[in-house]
Amino acid sequence: MADIGRHVSQLGGYAPALPTPFDQAGELDLAAFERLCVRQIEQGATALVVCGTTGEASTLTRAEQVAVVSAAVEVAGGEIPVIAGAGSNSTAQAIELAEDAETAGADAVLCVVPYYNRPTQAGLYAHFRAIADASGLPMILYDVPARTASGLADETIVRLAEMPRCIGLKDATGDITRPLRLRATLGAKFRLLSGDDATALGFFAYGGNGCISVTSNVAPGLCRAIFLAWKQGQTARAQRLAAAGAPLTVALFRESNPAPVKYALSLMGLISPRVRLPLVEPNTETRAEIERVLTHLDIDYSEYIIGDLNRQERGAGVFVDRTGSDSLAAARSRRSPERGSSVGA
Repeated sequence: MADIGRHVSQLGGYAPALPTPFDQAGELDLAAFERLCVRQIEQGATALVVCGTTGEASTLTRAEQVAVVSAAVEVAGGEIPVIAGAGSNSTAQAIELAEDAETAGADAVLCVVPYYNRPTQAGLYAHFRAIADASGLPMILYDVPARTASGLADETIVRLAEMPRCIGLKDATGDITRPLRLRATLGAKFRLLSGDDATALGFFAYGGNGCISVTSNVAPGLCRAIFLAWKQGQTARAQRLAAAGAPLTVALFRESNPAPVKYALSLMGLISPRVRLPLVEPNTETRAEIERVLTHLDIDYSEYIIGDLNRQERGAGVFVDRTGSDSLAAARSRRSPERGSSVGA
């Protein structure tokens, strides 16, 4: 591991699992995506995670995935890692996605447990081993049994971690004790990352390194403050901040991700709420809850949310681009240098 993935080998803190914006015609909106990336870097994201569940990877073409990864790499400019989803229930397709991500300049791949097939643990080991052997990129395993109907056993993770390219795990099981079980065997270098915003603070308490987060798309400053408070031993502050953010997390998972988070970002004029079928935009009740939660969060933690709420347009569900016509280069030049270098924070 010492020679592989040095750019991601100390990954910690909060990294957003970024949505993929679409325009009103349902096509990629790369300009909006680039602006999201810029804002996340300004807010101290420790990596950009693209083309995962939140990125609607299952509805993207192979060419679209390459375009999204390439755009993230361009914006990141080597300041923080870009982690590209390379998941499929076909091992051959997952290998193709990993190879594409490497060609596009990604720093690592995030590989989900194959869904629908329900392979045995031997099959899971062979699947991830084949991807690692075919790609030169570091690999982060992704265990999310609620979506895949299969889960990675601890023993399988330990076996996979023997491969130099396997550097971490995104755990979306909600089992906050997993770091406690795995750390003694895997050592300090293996990255243990929560994939469940609701239990992330507990995951840190049991030895986790960070979180690949949906909530940090909307409130990156709040998520970063939670993690830094915990790292600095300010437990009560971390708990207080986590409690403030909890209603947002609940609202963002009221319906299937990423429909709610896209709607939340649309309220700030950042992206369209459009999702691709079979997902649909949130229903009236979910929209109202998201609006209510964001309004309350905006009262006490406005500096921690990624954009400004437009109260007059809220509720219409209509995306209005209010980000201005500044070029990408100009936006990048305004970054706070200390916020773009927080890998391992």
